[in-house]
Amino acid sequence: PLHPTAMSCYNLCRPCGPTPLANSCNEPCVRQCQDSRVIIEPSPVVVTLPGPI
Repeated sequence: PLHPTAMSCYNLCRPCGPTPLANSCNEPCVRQCQDSRVIIEPSPVVVTLPGPI
């Protein structure tokens, strides 16, 4: 059960990048961001299929 405030934080944290401007949700944001990054990293690799475009 994610609160509406948590969703907002996740949305802003979506862009896992040098954004130290995150509010109090920076700490939990970085943690979720890192986890998300690991799942997003293999995403493009799988999408890139070795075939004639």
